[in-house]
Amino acid sequence: MTLDLTSVLIMTALVVNVSGVLFIVETLLRRDEGAGRIWSIGFLAAMLTTLAYTVWVQSEAAWWAIAVGNGAFVAGTGCMWLGCRRFNGRHMRWSSILVAAAVAAASLAVVFEGPGGGDWAGALWMFVPLLGFAGAGAVECLRGDMRESRTAWVLGAVLGFQSLYYVSRTTAFVTSGPDSALFQAAFGTASTSFLTVTLTIVAVVVTSVLRASRAPMRGYLRDAQRVDDEQGIVSAESFATVVDGICRRAARRHEAVAVTAIRLDDLDPISTAFGSDVAGSVSATWRTGVRQYAPTNAVVGQDGPTGLVVGVAVASAQEARRQAGAIYRGLFDDLGKVGGGVIPVVGVGVALSETAGYDPAELIRAAREAASRAADDVETSVLVDDGD
Repeated sequence: MTLDLTSVLIMTALVVNVSGVLFIVETLLRRDEGAGRIWSIGFLAAMLTTLAYTVWVQSEAAWWAIAVGNGAFVAGTGCMWLGCRRFNGRHMRWSSILVAAAVAAASLAVVFEGPGGGDWAGALWMFVPLLGFAGAGAVECLRGDMRESRTAWVLGAVLGFQSLYYVSRTTAFVTSGPDSALFQAAFGTASTSFLTVTLTIVAVVVTSVLRASRAPMRGYLRDAQRVDDEQGIVSAESFATVVDGICRRAARRHEAVAVTAIRLDDLDPISTAFGSDVAGSVSATWRTGVRQYAPTNAVVGQDGPTGLVVGVAVASAQEARRQAGAIYRGLFDDLGKVGGGVIPVVGVGVALSETAGYDPAELIRAAREAASRAADDVETSVLVDDGD
């Protein structure tokens, strides 16, 4: 069976747009302020890509659609990488600037060539960022929090395959040219469209699963803001600012700073099995308990819908571990009294300035990763990051 280019592009646009709409709608149903939101932008960019290329194939005069499509294609893959970095809690400024610059370059390369640039105008300015961002995304899936999830490995494999494909496509484009039989057979628009459909389906499933672990449904979190206001739990941005001040003062005095991350797992399964009311009670008890059992002079902040962080200056590592143990024991007792005995998995991780340094972002990241490992280990209640 032979399909013409228009049919292939329409099929690709249908799959990509349906997948993107489903992911974006789910994003709106969740309290998702992290990786899921960035991945949603990536799917929006992918939807724009398919629409732009469909316009291009329908009209020879629509050379501008190639500029839009190329830039959107780079943006989509770049946002997949940025979402992985956000999931792992890494710095976003320089990576965001790099993606924005690559998007602008991919679009402007077509504009500079103008109507006479042909179908492959600015192709290399698109191919190189695609292989780079896909490869970087694959590496990010094997680091930090994503490394702990085997689902993330699937996304890493998808991005890794995309990167290798564009390495081969770029090589064939440079050596054989876009009109060669090799390029048209293995790396032409039709072949790439089929690959895009496959990768999109896998990506939307995997990112939905990953996002669900960080952004539970709104139903059992509707009272979270009220509990936070009553207990004095600050936003993630405010927490980072306060801890930065603590770290600056502590560094001058050579004092230790500890950040303790408390991660609550299994809210989604609890909501599914026992209802959103039970999950809401568990979530509220957990938030109230962390503030209650944390040291009086500690600052408590949000770390996503299922994470809290506690920052405080401590006299020693032993004191930090003792404080974290008190939080864990208090939470375990309180959670056992709500939800009909349904006790979720709680992971507590501690990061110390003597190993992680006085950078608040690094302290929070190290504590978060330690809490993730503690939650996965049934024999460990509190895990102190050792800096390795």
